[in-house]
Amino acid sequence: MFSFLSKGSAQRRTLVFASATHVWSDLFYALLIPLLPLMQADSDLGLSYSQVGLLRSVYSGASAALQIPAGIMAETLGEFWLLIGGNIWVAAGLVGMALVPSYLFLLAITLVSGLGGGTQHPLATSMVSRAYDKRGRSTAIGIVNFSGDLGKMAAPVLALLIALRQGWRTTLRVAGFGGIAFMTASMFVRRGVNSGRPSATVDDTERDGPQRVNKRGFFALSGVGFLDSGTRSAALTFLPFIMKDKGLSDEQIFTLLIFLLAGGAAGKFICGWLDDRYGSIRLIWGTKGLTAALLLAAMATPPLAMAPLMVVLGIGLNGTSSVLYSTVSAFAPTSRRARIYGYYYTVTESGGTLAPVIYGRVADLFKLRTAMIAMSLVTSLILPASLALRKPLADQELPAEDPSPQAE
Repeated sequence: MFSFLSKGSAQRRTLVFASATHVWSDLFYALLIPLLPLMQADSDLGLSYSQVGLLRSVYSGASAALQIPAGIMAETLGEFWLLIGGNIWVAAGLVGMALVPSYLFLLAITLVSGLGGGTQHPLATSMVSRAYDKRGRSTAIGIVNFSGDLGKMAAPVLALLIALRQGWRTTLRVAGFGGIAFMTASMFVRRGVNSGRPSATVDDTERDGPQRVNKRGFFALSGVGFLDSGTRSAALTFLPFIMKDKGLSDEQIFTLLIFLLAGGAAGKFICGWLDDRYGSIRLIWGTKGLTAALLLAAMATPPLAMAPLMVVLGIGLNGTSSVLYSTVSAFAPTSRRARIYGYYYTVTESGGTLAPVIYGRVADLFKLRTAMIAMSLVTSLILPASLALRKPLADQELPAEDPSPQAE
């Protein structure tokens, strides 16, 4: 499983750098999840379910907004400095969010802060997919995804250690200043990271890989990713409120979130490894079928059985993403990959932006259980939608007719 780690030092350092920045980026992104119930209870804010969903959606939407420009810029500047700068931007934004006096100001700062998050996913994935393009790509991308979930797992841990005693504002300040310090220190490792301009040259990897963007495959994959991202974002937003309705304390909710995110981390790594061996569509059906069923089960499960359910739900909820992220690179030439990842993440994260608002509105108009049932039904649509990937994936296994590198 780990044989690909024995390759050249530039590959390993690139993987370590991308993984380390992903830990911090996903910590920033996930920190709102355990803090939202505390924010809702804050008398200065007084949030409804719709406002809770909007707060998370604004951050997700802002992160998606700059992914295409970031991918285009990376074709000439490389990914390294854009990754560092984007994460410092988000970290500084968290500090600003901790200082605001009201919901409207919090919403505005959340929007500005989220813009920096547009660099992480397309650039880190592009960097690693290029470094491991000839062998072990899905496994390497699975490791990058796994590292991001380590950051997500750290979010409820911070909430347990800091937020319950000193409040959600102090938690944001600690994460923000810690992220700024780490990213500043990371500036000194650039020499060991393979962060060159991918479009500057066309190498053997480019000639061996796809010669042009497979538009049919990319559009089908983006549709699946849109639904998958929407389910993941909405489930992470509203599962804490399902737990709260069961009478669980804040400490118990935070602990269950750690189990959920631990399962998600394991799912991303395992599914990345399995994708190199068994193919994408089987894994999509397995993970998303499991997710649809367990979203319903979460409402009926007694509190004592929630911990194992959260671990398994996390595997289904997050494992699909490693499969989808790796499949993007199967449809794009190396020289255009950062840009194509920017397109992909923008489309899919728009699903993560819209879903919390939509399901939050359903919860306000009807009830939270109705929103969870709707979430399960929409998740089940991913299964037939993924069948549209069969032919494009089969086409990519055929030799290209035109040996000259080009992209449409």
